[in-house]
Amino acid sequence: MDMLKAFVLGTALTLVVAIVVGSQGSSGGALAVHSMALGNKEVFWSWPLFLTGTGLSWGILAMQR
Repeated sequence: MDMLKAFVLGTALTLVVAIVVGSQGSSGGALAVHSMALGNKEVFWSWPLFLTGTGLSWGILAMQR
């Protein structure tokens, strides 16, 4: 259950940071923020940031047990 919660928190963190970094026209260096077309909308996403945010969230949730 903690991993599912961590996925949600990692997704939220990634969306917030990727939107801020991507809307400024930057790739964020090691964050590798790129723009994806989702239907008619443009969405910014970063897999390295998602994996890091999910791992960090999972670690924090595991420590709270």
